[in-house]
Amino acid sequence: MRLARTPVAILVAVLFASPRVAAAQEPVRDFNELNTRLKPGDTIWVTDAQGREVKGKIVDVAPGVLRLKADGSKAYTSGDVNLIRTRRPDSLGSGALIGFAAGSSVGIACFIDTEGESEMAGWCTGYLLVFGALGAGLGVGIDALIPGKKTVVFRAPGSTGAAAARLTIAPIVTPRAKGVAVGLRF
Repeated sequence: MRLARTPVAILVAVLFASPRVAAAQEPVRDFNELNTRLKPGDTIWVTDAQGREVKGKIVDVAPGVLRLKADGSKAYTSGDVNLIRTRRPDSLGSGALIGFAAGSSVGIACFIDTEGESEMAGWCTGYLLVFGALGAGLGVGIDALIPGKKTVVFRAPGSTGAAAARLTIAPIVTPRAKGVAVGLRF
């Protein structure tokens, strides 16, 4: 029965040890490039040159002009805007994966507890699949309730403020060294 547990243990180890690929994009610095990131109908948050934030839907993205529907119609040019943010939806796949891992732990515990009893392998596989599917469904449901993160789409050149500073923290794990790399960018 040791062979039946090995693929499950390898699958769980690979799922938890796989790093996620960072897909962040740097904000555009030229107002004329907004049409590469935004389209009519998108909901955005615009921080103007005076520091006021306005939430609205894009009516039109033309070179040099952004038209927004927010308490009436507003038009912004490059000199009027410091920051534009949008909310991108989160992938439901991460919720499904986390839910499946949590739910399938019942089946994995069953495999570990049986200690090689072949007549229990079918039950354990059923537990793994049923509780894994239930966990995946619950994970998708919970993930759907969480709104996506706001990301910066445009930052005016030379704009200042807390939004311009960036702190990065990354673990360092090598055979010879273990530690943390900290970076601060203004």
